[in-house]
Amino acid sequence: MRMIPMASSIRPSLSSLRFSFGVSRFGVSLSSYILSRRINCFHLGSAVPQSQFFSTKVSKLLRTDGNNLAVRTAGNMAQASTAITQEDTLDWVKKDRRRMLHVVYRVGDLDKTIKFYTECLGMKLLRKRDLPEERYTNAFLGYGPEDSHFVIELTYNYGVDKYDIGTGFGHFGIAVEDVAKTVDLVKAKGGKVTREPGPVKGGSTVIAFVEDPDGYKFEILERGPTPEPLCQVMLRVGDLDRSIQFYEKAFGMELLRKQDRPEYKYLIAMMGYGPEDKMLCWS
Repeated sequence: MRMIPMASSIRPSLSSLRFSFGVSRFGVSLSSYILSRRINCFHLGSAVPQSQFFSTKVSKLLRTDGNNLAVRTAGNMAQASTAITQEDTLDWVKKDRRRMLHVVYRVGDLDKTIKFYTECLGMKLLRKRDLPEERYTNAFLGYGPEDSHFVIELTYNYGVDKYDIGTGFGHFGIAVEDVAKTVDLVKAKGGKVTREPGPVKGGSTVIAFVEDPDGYKFEILERGPTPEPLCQVMLRVGDLDRSIQFYEKAFGMELLRKQDRPEYKYLIAMMGYGPEDKMLCWS
């Protein structure tokens, strides 16, 4: 397996994932490859000691260096006393109610990407803002209002038309009622289809894969009506068990299922705040 070094003058394009309190519709899927272990484009482990984590203002919840993952939540974390026990901490996390707010990543042509997401994937442009003094423009897209749905925040940096996606990010998952129809629409609009519709390996769910103009992959999954079509984010990790513990303890996610696929040399862990068919999950 070819290893891709992360040292680059261009920052990795996937910037951050944000969390908030409230009813969640989001989860995550984590994948760990056997033998072909890859370099991540951002770190999943926390650099903040747990004893400090629960007394930290939310705006500083988790921050690594400029080339790595930044996670933020809305609201304030519960303040911990110096005598707090691990049981108290875990109990607080379990009772807490939160959801993912949005994922932030960089694109080379904002208008072209917005057109693909709205015309091919059925998203809505929720808002757009230009910050010339900072030399970038943001666009927020999703399947419903930001106060109740997980949304995508696209960032265009002036003068930058290409990014290295890296190997840590896998794909987003979008649930639709007819995969073949969605794929036909993507083709009609000139989009790239990397896997034709068909049953998933070892299962019966019909899926397909498409790419947006910047090369970000989207898995199209055939499901019934769902309150959150943007249903999955897949990340690759180097230590699956450590990552599972981090998401459980830091963000109160549940391990929904774990699957070992030795014939394909990888393991998958599905995590989130609720059932996979109703809420967005990490894998």
